[in-house]
Amino acid sequence: QVQLVESGGGWVQPGGSLRLSCAASTSIFSFNSMGWYRQAPGKQRELVAAIRRIGSSIYADSVQGRFTISRDNFKNAVDLQMNSLGPEDTAVYYCYVDYRSTNIWGQGTQVTVSS
Repeated sequence: QVQLVESGGGWVQPGGSLRLSCAASTSIFSFNSMGWYRQAPGKQRELVAAIRRIGSSIYADSVQGRFTISRDNFKNAVDLQMNSLGPEDTAVYYCYVDYRSTNIWGQGTQVTVSS
């Protein structure tokens, strides 16, 4: 059973930065893709960024140019560098991996952007 452990959430002022990390219990090359979703109160969960096994990545329009997804092959981890954060980025962020065509989720980490 694949397990995911997230870290790096917290509170930051508008314009600030945070870095999220998600460590998997197995090789990340086992996954078709991996990345991050987020869910704000009263809203549906939405894709933030994902990186495919071949290395290509996709981003939500709302975070393009501000967020960067990367993976650490040695740590079996996927990171999300978030810059120029605004209140609209406040949400619970969930790491996911596509393992054998099934999404497996992390427990979620809260990101709060406020002054």
